[in-house]
Amino acid sequence: MTTTPINLQRSEGKGLAAGTLGLWGSTVIGLASTAPVYSLVATLGFVVLAVGAQAPIAFVVAFVPMLFIAFAYRELNREVPDCGTTFTWGTKAFGPWVGWMGGWGVAVAGMVVLANLAQVAGIYFWSLFGDGSLAENVPLVTGTGVAFIAAMTWISWRGVEIGEKIQNVLLAVQYGALALFVIVALWKYFDGTAPDPTAFDWAWFNPLGFTDWHGFTEAVLLALFIYWGWDTCLALNEETKDPRHTPGRAALLTTVILLVTYVGVTVAAMMYAGLGESGTGLGNEAIADDFFLAVKDGLLGPFGWVLVVSVLISAVSSTQTTILPTARGTLSMAAYRALPLRFRTVHPVYKTPSFSTLVMGVVASLYYIGMTLISDNILQDSILSLGLAIAFYYAITGFACVWYFRRELFTRGFSSFLTRGLLPLLGGLMLAYAFIQSAIDMWDVDYGYTVLFGIGGTFVLGIGSLAVGVLLMLLWFAFPNSKRFFRGESLNRDTEVLVPDEGVYTRSVDGGI
Repeated sequence: MTTTPINLQRSEGKGLAAGTLGLWGSTVIGLASTAPVYSLVATLGFVVLAVGAQAPIAFVVAFVPMLFIAFAYRELNREVPDCGTTFTWGTKAFGPWVGWMGGWGVAVAGMVVLANLAQVAGIYFWSLFGDGSLAENVPLVTGTGVAFIAAMTWISWRGVEIGEKIQNVLLAVQYGALALFVIVALWKYFDGTAPDPTAFDWAWFNPLGFTDWHGFTEAVLLALFIYWGWDTCLALNEETKDPRHTPGRAALLTTVILLVTYVGVTVAAMMYAGLGESGTGLGNEAIADDFFLAVKDGLLGPFGWVLVVSVLISAVSSTQTTILPTARGTLSMAAYRALPLRFRTVHPVYKTPSFSTLVMGVVASLYYIGMTLISDNILQDSILSLGLAIAFYYAITGFACVWYFRRELFTRGFSSFLTRGLLPLLGGLMLAYAFIQSAIDMWDVDYGYTVLFGIGGTFVLGIGSLAVGVLLMLLWFAFPNSKRFFRGESLNRDTEVLVPDEGVYTRSVDGGI
């Protein structure tokens, strides 16, 4: 049975399941969104190839702008705890055009990464069976990936609480596998059975140890984007207890946990496998795209399948949590007339953005199928281009924080200047640089797998996806229902956002107070 608001005279916001998540639930969803196991699998080898023994400090350096942007999210959320996040804050700070594009950046990043996660889930699922040939069957893998998207879309549509319960289990499995990896790797290092035991060296954490600027920027850009996803807990702010404070705390806690996780696993891997260019060495280009798969049998023997399962679970888990922020972002955009009102539909029982969630699942599935039919190389390049959309909307958030609070930066003490001004500004500048540097790198025809129009296909797909957003924005601008938004009437700096009043709870069918 559903519950009713405590006070029917007070605002229920957009109708979401208010008061559902606590600090732990928000943190779990933030961690799950980053897919920590898969992120390490896909990135660790390439970071080592770029900077060698400086890989641990590369993860630390990449953490800095993430932390600074997390402060921007926290401060903006305290003032405006709206599930539209970058869209809402960007609009309030810079107006409707920048805000709309910020919302598009969130949406396009989610769509592209869902295709990637679905493919990974399909490949790793079938790699558990037979001799591995099933994992190379493209139609089978694609169909399985779409089935995973459908299942996770259903869970997201069904309710945030059932999603949180499932994420608790899936995240426990991921961190259990990572803990097992670290413990066994260090055990084999100390008993001398590691393939290339390499003594720990504090020089791995020396920020002045980088010898090649291009390698440094490549490694930091790679490391930067494996932190992406922690902001999901901010998109669920309207469904969180104490929405002005809990999501921001969860975001900061999530980024710190990720830092410890990534650095800890990297150090253990280096001590176990070394940096050699052959065998299981982290410097071996042949295994850079999946280091865990290369070492699983030597490390865990008959239990090597545990690492395969953990990557599968990581991808599936992130599939569900990636749908959440995009669906809520489009819900918020519709609430303020930046999208058709149909996207504002909230399920009367489950209290989820039902239409937006289903649209996200369908669009992601069609995109994945379409890219697979055209070319697997184009699909891979679209995934490589993901960093542009991420840096784009994170940078907008950092700059929006500074501009929104500009009148009070020097009047409320040093702490306010630091967390609302200096740190978000530095984070925005770092990510703006990451965007520009990534675009320059992607222009090179040798960057990815395809060449389009005589330049790197990754650049065309990355910049092109943002350009599609501009076209869609102009298309919506042509409709009469959009005028209130683009004239700055439905959402501006002074607009009271549609969020639940403190103390109002509209829990979903799984809830209760």
